Amino acid sequence: MIKLLRVDERLIHGQVAFAWTNSLKADCILIVNDAVAADKLRSTSLKMAAPAGVKFVVKTLKDAIPLLKTDKYKLFLIVDNTSDALELVKNVKDVDHVNLGNMKLTSERTMITPSLAVSEKEKEQIHEMVAAGAEVECRAVPTDKKVMAESLI
Repeated sequence: MIKLLRVDERLIHGQVAFAWTNSLKADCILIVNDAVAADKLRSTSLKMAAPAGVKFVVKTLKDAIPLLKTDKYKLFLIVDNTSDALELVKNVKDVDHVNLGNMKLTSERTMITPSLAVSEKEKEQIHEMVAAGAEVECRAVPTDKKVMAESLI
C-alpha cells in the first residue's frame, strides 16, 4: 500500500525519516532515484538516516514501477524531482497523493512556500499530476497545514 509520494531534493533526512514515517505508519521507505541506485556509497549513506525497524530500499524509476504494483508494505516513496513524481503518478494507479516537501531556490525557480521553489516546467508537471487524479499538496512536516499546490502556482 502506497501511503505517500514525497518530492524532496534531500531525499531522506531527520525530518523525513522520523516525522513523516511515523505519521504515515510506514514500514518501508522506497527511494526512487536512478543516480542513487547506481551509487552504492550514496545509497548506504542514505540508509543510515532511516529509522530502525523500517525497511529501506533504493530503486531506479524503471525498476520501481512494476515493484509498486504489489501490496506487501506500507510504502513511503521519496523522489527528488517532479519529473519522476509525474512518471509514478502516470504509471502506478495507487500513487494518488503527492507531497511537495523541499525544492531549493535556483535561477529558474521561484519560491511558493518557505521550503519550496518551482520552475515553469515543474508547475506544468504539477498541473499534469493533478489532471491525472493525484492530490498534490505542500507541507514540510506532517503537522503543517496542508496547502494544495495548485493554489500556489
